Amino acid sequence: MMQPGPILLSVLFSALLVLLPSNSHSRTLKACGHPFYPPVSWINDKQLMGLAPAVTQQLFAELGYRVELRAGYNWKRCLLEVQQGNADIVVAAYHIPSRDAYLWFSRVPVIADPITLFVNRQNPIVYTSLDDLRGKVTGLLLGDSFGEDLDQFLLDNTRIEYVSRNRQNFDKLAHQRIDFMPIGLLSGRLQSRKMGFHELIMPLEEKVSTELYFLAVGKNSGLQKHLPFINDRLKELHRNGTIKRLTDQYSLQYLDQIATEPDQ
Repeated sequence: MMQPGPILLSVLFSALLVLLPSNSHSRTLKACGHPFYPPVSWINDKQLMGLAPAVTQQLFAELGYRVELRAGYNWKRCLLEVQQGNADIVVAAYHIPSRDAYLWFSRVPVIADPITLFVNRQNPIVYTSLDDLRGKVTGLLLGDSFGEDLDQFLLDNTRIEYVSRNRQNFDKLAHQRIDFMPIGLLSGRLQSRKMGFHELIMPLEEKVSTELYFLAVGKNSGLQKHLPFINDRLKELHRNGTIKRLTDQYSLQYLDQIATEPDQ
């Protein structure tokens, strides 16, 4: 019986490679995130870092992808880039209805984010319910959301001053040019301490809400097929304590690193 020649073997081997599943992808994914929200994500030394970027790179590496973290965007621009199909992933975002048009969200959150109001220590506002905020001046970062209900209340009942960099809000609050700033408790504490505003600014004890940060993929990305895997892995990372360890690790890293960005 005639043995197959080297050319035929090569053709057969190539055909077999096409048929076999592969864990690697030639496509490099582009991801972005909130530039001023440690320990979830922040930018320093022109790099996006934090809990969410680390988890995103790990999970997609397990799927065979390389993830390039984009650090040149503000938060509003990050969301727009994914909406327009210029980026594939938002490493962590709240799931609000206005984002459903262009994002698929994981079902399991990356991290829970208790929201409180940061105020001036010398002139704190009294807060028992949202009604206490009527007529006040709110400081918000462009693109920020704190859940649909709170977003709408602030829009309808307060005067909002928008800024593009978080330091501007902390500085305004320290000098009593705004009345309050809603922000996650942990992130607000880290930022006020890092920026040197801790003696001037404090969080109120009352929580406004608890929001959840989810990993999200753009509807133009074709990555929604991986969400079941991502959900399973996020469950495991919570169950085995990895998310908690990374939260502590990146909180310390944020406080310890030498700031190279204007807002850090």
